[in-house]
Amino acid sequence: MSVAKRAKLDVPTTETHEKLTNGYHCTNGIESEKKSHELSKDEIMGLRTAYIGKACEVHFKENPIKIAYARGQYMYDEEDNQYLDCVNNVTHVGHCHPHVVKVCHEQMATLNTNSRFLYDIIVKYAQRLTATFPPELSQCHFVCTGSEANDLALRIARQHTGADDVVIVDRAYHGHTTALIDISPYKFRKLGAKGKKDYVHVAPTPDPYRGIYQGEATPELGEKYALEVKKLIDQAHKDGRKIAAFISESMQGCGGQVVYPPNYLKQVYKYVREAGGVCIADEVQVGFGRAGKHFWAFESQGVVPDIVTLGKPIGNGHPLALVITTPELAESFAATGMSYFNTYGGNPVSCAVGNAVLDIIENENLQQHALETGDYLKNKLLQLQTKHRLIGEVRGMGLFIGVELVTDRTTKQPAAEEARKVVYKAKGKFVLLSADGPDNNVIKIKPPMCFTNTDADRVCSVLDEALREIEEC
Repeated sequence: MSVAKRAKLDVPTTETHEKLTNGYHCTNGIESEKKSHELSKDEIMGLRTAYIGKACEVHFKENPIKIAYARGQYMYDEEDNQYLDCVNNVTHVGHCHPHVVKVCHEQMATLNTNSRFLYDIIVKYAQRLTATFPPELSQCHFVCTGSEANDLALRIARQHTGADDVVIVDRAYHGHTTALIDISPYKFRKLGAKGKKDYVHVAPTPDPYRGIYQGEATPELGEKYALEVKKLIDQAHKDGRKIAAFISESMQGCGGQVVYPPNYLKQVYKYVREAGGVCIADEVQVGFGRAGKHFWAFESQGVVPDIVTLGKPIGNGHPLALVITTPELAESFAATGMSYFNTYGGNPVSCAVGNAVLDIIENENLQQHALETGDYLKNKLLQLQTKHRLIGEVRGMGLFIGVELVTDRTTKQPAAEEARKVVYKAKGKFVLLSADGPDNNVIKIKPPMCFTNTDADRVCSVLDEALREIEEC
């Protein structure tokens, strides 16, 4: 699928960011807080300790960066040092894109209200967005965050099926609500054995590199992992339980940037539907053209989900998220007689911003850009793999790439400490990376979509130097 076409707009491109959003000024001409009034980094850290919960961590907690402003794929600290942002898949079309800023300001100055009133933009946006999906997916439920979206998706699935049990993929992360922690091994395994609930059935991660069938690079690999899901379903039925849903990221994000083997989701969906369950695709991290070849990452598996959840990039940092379902599931959800209402979900400003993001993806051809730039970056990283023994695997699609570091390529022992050092060495070179996965040994690269080949060269040069220094120690 691609972005639904509409009349071409005069949309400023990312190259005009600095011209239209110069210095500390917004495009509406209102000057933001002066540097002389800003807090120092030490003052901020002191106030965070006093007033922000300890569980709310910051990036680079050993020596955090104070970000003062951002443009495109770059972020700037209080001393105007420029950092290349390789981790912000939230600001999908670039930090402070002038078209997003302009549209947001204009709509905010005109109308913002809750979604129980009639206004144009919510239906125009819903119509345009659903045109990028297979025709079966046409019903929108607006929320504010990806966590809300996945929470609502579970509620809809359970209402439709009358069942409670959920099949999930190991290492998955679906959000921070209580219900979502329960179905996110990435989180609940940190709670120990008490983390997993009886209604949750955890399938092995279909990871060709590190999974239970690692090394079996055959056309049947996806089917072998899918059969693990079928075994869970069969056992649940023997135990007198019913399956409400299977939920999976279309490519695994926090679990290590894992690309599933071909036919995995196609076979899993078949088994789940035969068991009476519905299939949920979590596109919160990987949607909107980031996968390059496909606008939605689930399309790479040749499937049509029953429910799709969206978040993060949908509003370029503005709080907007969605649950999109088939008409059948929307009818089941409405049949409770209890109307669904979300105070801020689908408000006019959020919808206007979401529509502006689609404008930019279309006008700047960002899906094709992600494909071409992502392929360029991946090939450069594969070249680095031939030079550095620490690189166990390079994987990904489009501008969603993982570099897994290992201390030994035979045993695949995770190189967590080396990954941490790489991240901090890159920070010292003004390139922002992160390490994730169950062992914190996968370098994640998921930048704003305006990321260029020149940026890719810079990232690889920094990685090359960092890995060489670590390997020589």
